[in-house]
Amino acid sequence: MTKPLANRIALVTGASRGIGFATALALAKAGAHIVATARTQGGLEELDDEIRKEGGSATLVPLNLTDSDGIARLGAGLHERYRKLDILVGNAGVLGPSSPIGHIELKTFNDVMAVNVSANFQLIRCMEPLLKQSDAGRAVFITSGAANKATAYVSPYAASKAALETLARAWAHETANTKLRVNLFNPGPVRTRMRATLMPGEDPATLDTPEQVADFIVPLCAPDWTETGKFYDYKSRTLMSFRAPA
Repeated sequence: MTKPLANRIALVTGASRGIGFATALALAKAGAHIVATARTQGGLEELDDEIRKEGGSATLVPLNLTDSDGIARLGAGLHERYRKLDILVGNAGVLGPSSPIGHIELKTFNDVMAVNVSANFQLIRCMEPLLKQSDAGRAVFITSGAANKATAYVSPYAASKAALETLARAWAHETANTKLRVNLFNPGPVRTRMRATLMPGEDPATLDTPEQVADFIVPLCAPDWTETGKFYDYKSRTLMSFRAPA
């Protein structure tokens, strides 16, 4: 029986752990060949082992996403090898400091923006031509409720996710008349290392796992997904449209 994502190439960032790891594995189970990027070589190798157990295949790319030239080289390599990219999951992100705004150094703020915004901007620039070569290019960016709640004491993270949402929505508008579909996914509180750092006193057993979340990301990556410029909220299991403030 043919798997739903057979013969499709999926690039997943931040794939060495958490939601990125689980999404890469779920896409591989659905038949996609995974191009997995992360800073941690060991985590990528663990992912490769799990994908191989499922009969899938992966290409591992150790890469710090602040290396914009590295992202460009990755795009060139994908073009040379596959001539296309079917799926982009922009998952990699950093939390940054938990502190009042006035206590945060400019460099620290810029470091968060570099990973959460600028790296995704470069991914869009370098991967758009490849995604447009696909018969059904799909891009999904992982966001956070902090973006619209303007959560206190995590201002760099909240601002970066708000910027990411606007960037993705603008791209969705620009590509609305193409086969490319661009959407955002908000997982909410999930049993990840980032969540544990932010909420150290929280019982992780009360949270859904990355594997549970990943099962809802996969459909947004499928060729039969038609919506673009939308926001999927995992907690409410709702696909939402953006609207101007009331």
